[in-house]
Amino acid sequence: MSQMLTLSRAAHLLGTTRAVLQRHIAEGRLPSYDGMVTSEDLQKLFPHLSLEDAGAFERVSQIKEQAFGKRVRERVLPNQEVLAERLLAQGEELEETRRTLARYHDLIEGLHERLERALTGPHAALARELRAYLDEELARALGAEEPKDEVAVMNEILRVVAAHVKVKPSGHEFFVEGNETILAAALRAGLAPSYGCANGNCGLCKARIVAGSVRQVHHYDYPLSEKERAQGYTLLCSHTAVTDLVVEMLEANSPADIPPQEIVAKVKSIQPLARDIALLHLVTPRTHRFRFLAGQRAALSVSGQNGNFRGEYPIASCPCDDRNLLFHIPRDEEEDFARLLFSGALKSGDAVSLFGPFGEFVLDKESRDDLLFVACDTGFAPVKSLIEHALSLDMPGSLFLVWVATHPDGHYLANQCRAWADAIETLDYRLISESDLEKAGQVASETALTFAPNRPRFAYLVGPAAFLAAAERTLIDKGMPPARIKTEVL
Repeated sequence: MSQMLTLSRAAHLLGTTRAVLQRHIAEGRLPSYDGMVTSEDLQKLFPHLSLEDAGAFERVSQIKEQAFGKRVRERVLPNQEVLAERLLAQGEELEETRRTLARYHDLIEGLHERLERALTGPHAALARELRAYLDEELARALGAEEPKDEVAVMNEILRVVAAHVKVKPSGHEFFVEGNETILAAALRAGLAPSYGCANGNCGLCKARIVAGSVRQVHHYDYPLSEKERAQGYTLLCSHTAVTDLVVEMLEANSPADIPPQEIVAKVKSIQPLARDIALLHLVTPRTHRFRFLAGQRAALSVSGQNGNFRGEYPIASCPCDDRNLLFHIPRDEEEDFARLLFSGALKSGDAVSLFGPFGEFVLDKESRDDLLFVACDTGFAPVKSLIEHALSLDMPGSLFLVWVATHPDGHYLANQCRAWADAIETLDYRLISESDLEKAGQVASETALTFAPNRPRFAYLVGPAAFLAAAERTLIDKGMPPARIKTEVL
């Protein structure tokens, strides 16, 4: 029997994105019913789909290959108690389906008996016709061998491996996999729930479970009141989903929703990306995460015998990993922090104070448009964060990146761009080399405008002021409304 699936669940099953499925819907290849699709239509669209090839089933195949190794169990499967409860819930649903089928069987038998009695009455001819029709249709239905619905089968497997969560009031959806907490799953999916310590102490991740059941997987000290418990409130950082959930929770929708923070992080590593660009990897304490939105900046500060070294840089990592923060630091002898880093005085394990986040250069998470990203040199850092966030959110639009380098080794993460394009059907990119900033801005925008010219687009531009002025002017001259352009000066 065909199943109705949300686009997010269908994309998760097939190992693709909602943008790909929505493209099929827009082009008439995939029917849609109030935002839902059927497993039967998906099977028709992907006729060669098999359990072994599907994205969601890869995790189950991996379990077999690695013989239920501990690491795989923790990442892929929930713990034994949660797994047992999910299997029990599916068993109860199966039993209810059997009871429903039994009721239909009794209904058919009762109808057949009444038709038999009617054969001797005044409407015998009609009764005979209806009985013949009923017998013929029953024989056809019982004798028909329907094709196996692989998508429906995978959906039932996925319901054991991962629980689906729908958020109110935003309508966002995500999946809780393995033994991860609801909070960790929401962050991995690119959402911005309210939270603080992520360790069960502050209570900021408190949310109300509207439907479904949860189980505690981590200790917590925050005291929920009896009234809160009765109303269904729980700590997202300490519980996992047993069944599919509907959750009421606060989400940050703008930079104003993120509180200012001051955190002492540790240097995990410093690696060269190019001759004059270094990758700084900071790790925050487990009990104190750094909340930010993709595209925002943070101030870094180190105090020592020779004074205080400070600099402000875009965060190059995704908010979905709030403990590991990446920065692309360009060499700049006039900036204290960059001078300290390139001098070799900053080492792994050193403490760095984080302040922030700052900036309005963030995604419109509700956008359904195609997104154009235009970056110059280390402007790739915030764009990388934006793209990774858009991918984790599974935004419906396609993504196009134009990255301009003004010096020979300026495309310092070109392999990352190629990896994105190879893995994501709805992402493409162009690399441009041009030393003149104004010409670079013009060429970059003209290149960006060649992408999906007949679809709604929104542009994110980041780079030096001269580059931005030329890039923005070109977009506007070519007809893009200024309200659909967002800029960030480096």
